[in-house]
Amino acid sequence: MSVPRETEASVRHDLAAAYRLIALDGMDDGISTHISARLPGEGRQEEEDRFLLNPFGLRFEEIRAEDLVTVAADGTVLDDPTGLGINPAGFTIHSAIHAARPEVACVLHTHTVAGVAVSCLAEGLLPLNQWAMQFHDRLAYHDYEGIALDLDERRRLTADLGSHMAMVLRQHGLLTCGRSVGEAFLRMRDLERSCQAQLAAQATGQTLLAASPAMAEHVARQYEAWAESPAGTALAWQAERRRLSPPSHSPDTDRG
Repeated sequence: MSVPRETEASVRHDLAAAYRLIALDGMDDGISTHISARLPGEGRQEEEDRFLLNPFGLRFEEIRAEDLVTVAADGTVLDDPTGLGINPAGFTIHSAIHAARPEVACVLHTHTVAGVAVSCLAEGLLPLNQWAMQFHDRLAYHDYEGIALDLDERRRLTADLGSHMAMVLRQHGLLTCGRSVGEAFLRMRDLERSCQAQLAAQATGQTLLAASPAMAEHVARQYEAWAESPAGTALAWQAERRRLSPPSHSPDTDRG
C-alpha cells in the first residue's frame, strides 16, 4: 500500500499526538523512551534522512508539535526549539532503524511493566490471544547490551529487526515500527496488550491454550489485510486522535 506523502506539519502533529496518547494510556516512563518520525523531504538525501525526536526533559503528556527536535542522520541537532537537546540512547536506537529501513516512517519504543516482564521470559511472546497472533513469525528479538549508548550496537539491532515491524528488546522493553505514526502507535498498543494478557493468563497457574501455527498465521494475515484496507489504520488513528480533543471540537483543532 502506498502512503500519501505527508507534510512536515502533519507529521509533527501526529507525532506529538502519539506522545500524549502513550502517556494517556500509561505506556510512558518519565522522560525516558522515545518515538521518532521521519520528516518528508523533497528528494534531497539530506532532507530524507531527517527525523523528529522528543526534547530530553519533557514528559510525554507535555509534548507539543512545536517542541519536537529535528535531528540529522549523523546525530546533528538541526532544530531544537526548547534547547533541551535529545537523549543519546534515543538517537542510537532510532537513527539505526531509520537509516536501515527507508519504508519505516515512525519508530516507537516503550518500557512498560508488562513489556519488560515478557522481555525477561525465555519463551518471549506466546500466541495465546488474538492480539498476540498478529505477531506470529513477525516479532524480532534483540539481546540486551546495556543502556543504548554504543553506536556500534546499531548494526546488531537492525540485523535482529530484519524486515519485521516489531521487536522485543530483551530485559529492556518493546519496539514497533510503522509506515505512519498511527500504524506504529496501534501496533504498539496491540503488542502491549498481548503482553498484559499473557502475564494475566500465566498468573492463573492454569494450563495455557496456545494457537496452532496455522491459526496464528491466519490471524496475522487478517491483521495485515485490515491494515491495508481503507477502514484500517487511518480510520483507527483518527479515532485515537479524537481522544485528545473535547468531543464537541473537530480533531483538526487539536493543537498537536
